[in-house]
Amino acid sequence: MIFEFENVDRFICGTVGEPGEREFYLQVRSGSTIVSASLEKAQAAALAQRLDILCKEVVKQDPTLIIDRLESDDAPLEMPVDREFVIGALSVAWKNEAKKVCVELYSIKEVDIEDDTPEISLNITFRQAKAFISRTHAVVNAGRIPCPFCAIPIDPRGHLCPRANGYRR
Repeated sequence: MIFEFENVDRFICGTVGEPGEREFYLQVRSGSTIVSASLEKAQAAALAQRLDILCKEVVKQDPTLIIDRLESDDAPLEMPVDREFVIGALSVAWKNEAKKVCVELYSIKEVDIEDDTPEISLNITFRQAKAFISRTHAVVNAGRIPCPFCAIPIDPRGHLCPRANGYRR
């Protein structure tokens, strides 16, 4: 199923589960339609990074672009979280005439050269993109803290640190 959103009310990254076992989701809401797709933590971080680069480039090209006050969206994912598909590839572009960011999310499936349509295609405002970047950085960094010796994430029960000769940290 293909979802296309011209106007988006909410576009967020969120998680379900405890640190170390979290599942990452992108969730889009437009009116009463809510679509959730899962992705990897690294993909969420990469999307935020790419959007940040795109936003900086757009501001550099068009300094007259008005950036509304950024409102933080700390609300959780809207429940129930029904995964429509698993995200395999992402695409980000700037639509200059509409002054919106176009985000396309592709599912993991057998690649058919003829059929490269995105599963979700959405247009978000510059302000929504900046809010997404801010929230995604917070969500990605809210996981387990890294061990100061080996940088492996530490579970709540600790971990066997290879740099500390196997002693529990």
